[in-house]
Amino acid sequence: MSAELLSSAMLASLVVVLLAGFPVAFSLAAVAGAFGMLGIAAGHFPLLFLTAMLLRVQGMFSNDNLLAIPLLVFMGMILERTGIAEDMLLALSRLFSRVPGGIAYAVLGLGAVISPIVGFVSASVMALGLIALPVMIRAGYDQRLSTGVIAAAGTLAQIVPPSLVLIVLAEQLEVSLVDIYRGALLPSALLVALYIAYVFSVTWFWPHLAPPISMAKAFASSRPQTWIDVALAGGLPIGIVLCVLGSISFGVATPSEGGAIGVTASLLLALTKRRLTILNLRKAMEVAGVLCSSVIFLLIGASFFTLVFRGFNGHLVIEHLFQYLPAGQMSFMVTVNLAVLGLAFFLDFFEIAFIVLPLIAPIAQKVGIDMVWLAVLLAINLQTSFMHPPFGIALYNLRSVAPPSIKTLQIYWGAVPFLLIQVLILTIVILLPAVVLKNPPPVTTDIPVNFEIELPPLPEVRIQ
Repeated sequence: MSAELLSSAMLASLVVVLLAGFPVAFSLAAVAGAFGMLGIAAGHFPLLFLTAMLLRVQGMFSNDNLLAIPLLVFMGMILERTGIAEDMLLALSRLFSRVPGGIAYAVLGLGAVISPIVGFVSASVMALGLIALPVMIRAGYDQRLSTGVIAAAGTLAQIVPPSLVLIVLAEQLEVSLVDIYRGALLPSALLVALYIAYVFSVTWFWPHLAPPISMAKAFASSRPQTWIDVALAGGLPIGIVLCVLGSISFGVATPSEGGAIGVTASLLLALTKRRLTILNLRKAMEVAGVLCSSVIFLLIGASFFTLVFRGFNGHLVIEHLFQYLPAGQMSFMVTVNLAVLGLAFFLDFFEIAFIVLPLIAPIAQKVGIDMVWLAVLLAINLQTSFMHPPFGIALYNLRSVAPPSIKTLQIYWGAVPFLLIQVLILTIVILLPAVVLKNPPPVTTDIPVNFEIELPPLPEVRIQ
């Protein structure tokens, strides 16, 4: 059996196994192991070829970017489990209590701060749903607006630095994390600004959808005291996140060092507020450990899969598929984004990052696509996919924590305006690379249809 036929069968088998509902990480490893044995038996590569997986695993655990993931996740879990995130929401709501939609502004602010460091859309949406949705419902907010705001704020985990998603994209596309953080700043700021503008517009014309809360009814304190409380409850967590982001972006600290700074500051803040109990610390460590373990298993399984797939020259199969597209960078970017948009209906971000990106990254480099531009586009694209009814993962997560009085159709309709905003940002970033890149290269359309991809040889492994 030819190598190309085996690589195609390998992809088809993975799709069948995933549709059958088996865990993704173990499905990747099982399919890779089975086809690896077939490859050895058919003489396509020797047994020593598979031992290169040992070097790949060693590289994962020594990678500084990946080492930052457990630290940042732990930091987010501390802020969430100790109630600091809830205090921040109440403080911001207190600040905007007299404004229609004030709680919605607070939720978007909380999502922009907490969601990126939690790093997982499912975790951030569920946390915001549990914290903010009861408050918004009690305040008389429209259910569609409430659920839409929470889902949009939770999916900010995809794009707002120091997002763990951007860390994974930097690792998979082999680009500088600092460059990706800088490239994502303006698109994420535009996205949050448009969210706020939408809430402002809705509450301006229909204030009954998000009624203001009178200061006397909601909080019995003076206005100066309100500012002090907001500064303590909301400013300190925001300051911690900004310090982490600034230390990494300006090269003061590596990603793992920045994560360590954030964890230390979060622990000190929780200790100062007398929230750092043994129970809260244990819960934060358990959740962070489970989430990070799932990422590690996914990464190992995907790395094994791509190793065997490359042994069958599977990258050439992917290359041949792209040769049927119209020539040019723009057609490549549109096709890749449409494909990822469809895959994200059924797969989580980490599954797409570890399975799909290694297949398309070499082609993107050959076509001349800037990897930072591609990374930011994919982050926004996946955020859009997770909000798309009826397949959006974020909507399923919100449904799981929403009370029965809120219908699923209301959650879907609430997400549509924010989904359109995300599509607008995605279109802007595709058409205007300058939004991401400081010195964007010209987008060409004269790339030859027939091209070849040359990958560096795998390191030789010797068994002594």
